[in-house]
Amino acid sequence: MLGFGRGGTGKGSAAPQQGAGHVIDGTEMEFVAQVVEASREVPVIVDFWAPWCGPCKALGPALEAAVNALKGRVRMVKINVDENPRIAAQLQIQSIPTVYAFWQGQPADGFQGALPGSEVKAFVERVAALAGDGGLGEALEAAEAMLKQGALAEAAQTFAAILREDPENAAAQGGLIRAYIAAGQLDQAETMLGAVPEKMAKAAEIEAARAQLQLARQAANAGPVDQLRAAVAADPDDHKARFDLAQALHASGDVAGAVDELLELFRRDREWNEGAAKAQLFTIFDALKPNDPVALKGRRRLSSMVFT
Repeated sequence: MLGFGRGGTGKGSAAPQQGAGHVIDGTEMEFVAQVVEASREVPVIVDFWAPWCGPCKALGPALEAAVNALKGRVRMVKINVDENPRIAAQLQIQSIPTVYAFWQGQPADGFQGALPGSEVKAFVERVAALAGDGGLGEALEAAEAMLKQGALAEAAQTFAAILREDPENAAAQGGLIRAYIAAGQLDQAETMLGAVPEKMAKAAEIEAARAQLQLARQAANAGPVDQLRAAVAADPDDHKARFDLAQALHASGDVAGAVDELLELFRRDREWNEGAAKAQLFTIFDALKPNDPVALKGRRRLSSMVFT
């Protein structure tokens, strides 16, 4: 059994706890370290407030919720202007609430006064975007390349590391599950699929992993290609043999051949076995990348049959 490292059991269990270290109370003495220097690694939002400020009481919690929701892509430092008057004066804070965003040691964005919740969320997401995705996109590409090359443990470890940074990254979650499928650890993959949060369950990457698992289960019971091909040649209307041949071809790696047989079965009897050919085609298409030539061509051919 491959050792895939931490975070390989679904739901991003190795990720930092939500909110941990993302929002802190700042001081004049530590402002440079907490804000200026820290912003060289991750954008930092500074909320200037006071206990007597009514609008601050509404804005502060909304900012904190939006910051915590991004799980470390942006941080927030709360500065009580009554307790830290010098830093407020240095930054010419004339009214509160005032919010500044720092990136790379410099103010990069900001606003004064309370904002609606939707605008607060948009502001925080805009600030987080200053740092890009923190290299997660490149890490995903690297993990996919490892998976394609058969470096399954390395791919799984990379996907898991991405999930520790971004527990709601559906591409990484789907990739991790596909790594287990490729390693033949189908029960573990199924357990992980069952643990996917509801908000991610319908993501294309998760649906692809689910389809691949279904196809992998079928492959375990696939019959010999030569015998099934001979059965179809002997009786082209033996729909069960043709369907089994499609499964066997897919299990052997001939995805295009499997699609061809299923399309032929659909052409001959689209209602056979409650539309099994069409359902199997969609399972194969879902398991492939959206821009895969086999999927694109197969979908076009199926559509032309459906609407004729």
